[in-house]
Amino acid sequence: MSKSLYIAEKPSVANEFAKALKISGKKQNGYIESEEAIVTWCVGHLVTMSYPEEYDPALKKWSMETLPFLPGKYKYQVIDNVKKQFNIVKELLNRKEVDTIYVCTDSGREGEYIYRLVDQEAKVPQSKVRKRVWIDSQTEEEILRGIREAKPLSSYDNLSNAAYLRAQEDYLMGINFSRILTLKYGNEVQRLLQSQKWTAISVGRVMTCVLGMVVRREREVRSFVKTPFYRVLSGIQAEDKEFSAEFRAVEGSNYYNSRLLYKENGFSEKTSAVKMITELTEGFPEMNDDGSWTSKWSQEQPDRLLAEISHMEKKKETKNPPLLYNLAELQNDCSRMFKISPDETLKITQELYEKKMVTYPRTDARVLSTAVAKEIYKNIKGLQGLNQFSGFVAEILEQGSYKNIAKTRYVNDSQITDHYAIVPTGQGLNALGSLTPTAHKVYNTIVKRFLSIFFPAAEYRKVSIVVKISGESFFASFRVLEKEGYLKIVGTPGDKSAQSSADKEKGKGETEAEDGDNQEEDSSDGSLLQIINNLKKGMKLPVNQLTIKEGETAPPKRYNSGALILAMENAGQLIEDEELRAQIKGSGIGTSATRAEILNKLVNITYLNLNKKTQIITPTLLGELIYDVVNTSIKSLLNAELTASWEKGLTYVADGQITKEEYTQKLDSFVAKMVLGVKQLNNHSALARYYSEVVPFYKK
Repeated sequence: MSKSLYIAEKPSVANEFAKALKISGKKQNGYIESEEAIVTWCVGHLVTMSYPEEYDPALKKWSMETLPFLPGKYKYQVIDNVKKQFNIVKELLNRKEVDTIYVCTDSGREGEYIYRLVDQEAKVPQSKVRKRVWIDSQTEEEILRGIREAKPLSSYDNLSNAAYLRAQEDYLMGINFSRILTLKYGNEVQRLLQSQKWTAISVGRVMTCVLGMVVRREREVRSFVKTPFYRVLSGIQAEDKEFSAEFRAVEGSNYYNSRLLYKENGFSEKTSAVKMITELTEGFPEMNDDGSWTSKWSQEQPDRLLAEISHMEKKKETKNPPLLYNLAELQNDCSRMFKISPDETLKITQELYEKKMVTYPRTDARVLSTAVAKEIYKNIKGLQGLNQFSGFVAEILEQGSYKNIAKTRYVNDSQITDHYAIVPTGQGLNALGSLTPTAHKVYNTIVKRFLSIFFPAAEYRKVSIVVKISGESFFASFRVLEKEGYLKIVGTPGDKSAQSSADKEKGKGETEAEDGDNQEEDSSDGSLLQIINNLKKGMKLPVNQLTIKEGETAPPKRYNSGALILAMENAGQLIEDEELRAQIKGSGIGTSATRAEILNKLVNITYLNLNKKTQIITPTLLGELIYDVVNTSIKSLLNAELTASWEKGLTYVADGQITKEEYTQKLDSFVAKMVLGVKQLNNHSALARYYSEVVPFYKK
């Protein structure tokens, strides 16, 4: 009697497949079997690439003569501590009664690689039928759909080629570059660090690029010189309210393009700000000791300094819900909000996935597919049992806002490669009690983002006003939230005090936002806005005060763990605007599945420090020294765009746009060229000089 074999990546996933298939047979050691089918599993990777000494025992000793090491045909071996499970899987794959194999490893490049290596080393006969199960969640419905729609494994041969090449690329660069740099500079690094321990230099295609991003940012912070600047704010009376407006040296100003300015809204010297206030208040009461000016107006002295309204603009503004979460966006938000590492976020989201609560986490997409959009009401309806969100769910279902979601920017098949965005499945809610408090927060964050796309945009009423005081222009803007829209789910950002954007500057500390730029925040004082709204161009308002606000430019921000993940996703460019990020999608370094792991490795080998409380990342002295080693030898390894181009090349292989042979030729040529270049270098003195420049920053 013939049987089908289902092979999953982990035991927990295999159990879900067994449940979905109603396989209630006896659970054996390493598999579950019934009369019709068998379910087995890997435990992550069962097979790995062999070390160089497996090609030739002489290669165990590191020497320059044996480099570059370019094997051409690669060797693989079973990992020692999982040989038992490999042998179980091998025996099942080769059973005579097994005629169809369903590959159920994770739906992605790495999952494909895990199975292909097992198939290769188990020497499974080509006569057996192999089908690929590709799913987005572990719900019973999705599992059965994946099995029902399983394609021939050969349909994924290009993806398999890309998976093999990714591993070979990391292998070649890791072995060749780590060995040549260690042989060339290891003793010098050991001497400079005054270490008793021999220092191996560890580099890699992605990890070294990430190290470079962090070191460069740290050096930018160190070299930054604060620049003070002085802004002039006015306090203007409107009926029984006062609002602030800020001076800007626009065209027509006596200070337009003046060398006295730091920027159009600030002077380089306080004396210049004091001089301007003196000019504006000529003929009015004397200034205060600090250079500011306050009106001494009273009933007995009706003359006042006046501000004339020269421009007013009133408009409505809308703010749409953000796109759904991919892994990088979720890791960034969790790092910022909950102070957990990207690695921890991935572990939690993987746990939620395995508990059937969310869809597949290792995704770069931030949208849904058209097919999923047609059935999305099931996900929504399933969330009715969540007390925190039941009211929102009822509103969505009652209004039917999900019915047109396919026509919005949240559904786009062209922006999906392997998987759509991370969303709640609406299932697995019985597992809520087993979640940690942090896992609860992560789950709720995913649910909020998901439900928000079914609500309308937030709507604001905005008024911008320009007043002239003695010929100089002062600016203020006011914005009030009129309709919460999706914000009633995710929360209303910003300060809710009754102030204009200029007013808010008064409450800030001495260090301004970078370059002193005003960032508009929302006001909730409808009465002030109503007064402002009733003003007309040409009206004159009393000026109560002119004050000087001192600030200073801020240095670049150090990466936190989430921001670094986003920077990796975008080829080293930390772009917060989601639409700009979408424009360069596909040119990131690493993948959604590997970025947290790479960061973790850099911390474990003590090249980077991760502050667990703040999630801020900084280099170590060793990390800076390794950066300088690479920067003076294989500088291109630090180039984010180049590293991204390798990743893009793998995508081309997966898409069938280039052959694996073309990619291999380019890879071998690059590795050989870099290794031969290092051999010819003689730059140890430069390394010592760089070390002397950075070591003072690490002295306690």
